[in-house]
Amino acid sequence: RMAARRALKAVLVDLSGTLHVEDSAVPGAQEALKKQVTFLLLRGAPVTIRFVTNTTKECKKDLLERLTKLGFDIAENEIFTSLTAARNLLEQKQVRPLLLVDDKALPDFTGIATDDPNAVVVGLAPEHFHYEMMNKAFRLILDGAPLIAIHKARYFKKKNGLALGPGPFVTGLEYATDTKATVVGKPEKTFFLEALRGISCAPEEAVMIGDDCRDDVGGAQNAGMRGILVRTGKYRPADENKINPAPYLTCESFPEAVEHILEHLL
Repeated sequence: RMAARRALKAVLVDLSGTLHVEDSAVPGAQEALKKQVTFLLLRGAPVTIRFVTNTTKECKKDLLERLTKLGFDIAENEIFTSLTAARNLLEQKQVRPLLLVDDKALPDFTGIATDDPNAVVVGLAPEHFHYEMMNKAFRLILDGAPLIAIHKARYFKKKNGLALGPGPFVTGLEYATDTKATVVGKPEKTFFLEALRGISCAPEEAVMIGDDCRDDVGGAQNAGMRGILVRTGKYRPADENKINPAPYLTCESFPEAVEHILEHLL
């Protein structure tokens, strides 16, 4: 199977649950990332690293600040978020969204008109997921407004345990209005292809590392990439059995995934 593969040109790395959980880095992740970057530079390997995330809890600027404080050496243009993908879609559709996103994510929608909304955008927004707001979204969709889900993750990992993602709320609106949401984030194939845009890299020349079996690994593999599942963040025992085909590889953590890439894929 490997013989048919082309040389690796891109490594896509999930952030929350893979490199960090809230304000704590996954042990050894900073060193592993440095090692990978240094190795690629030494080898002169034309491999690009992109950090791809479904996070809708904060804008890209705040996310970058958080990662820098944790000791990660990442540039803003290396991060591709589902918020960026959602903004791109809103601009294409030329709609005015009711934004059900965390207030900290709003800067990524600066300049998008939101008066008299004719579309509904759902991210992770615990403070907005109350009856009045959900009902407002429900009525807009019944009147023909498109429902756009930044992603449909079932849950994610916080320091104090697992927490509901936006998926259950999007599904509730779909059920009540008898419509299907347009999903822009992982596991959508378009999200992964968009993340590779500008790298001149085919999906089979890329590998994805993440803690979400369905959204990170399954999504990447459906797009033609290899997927490496890490047992950190939201990972739960036997997650690797939830997708078909199974993950290309399951590792204890990001550092182990990096070791495998350096030893076997380059």
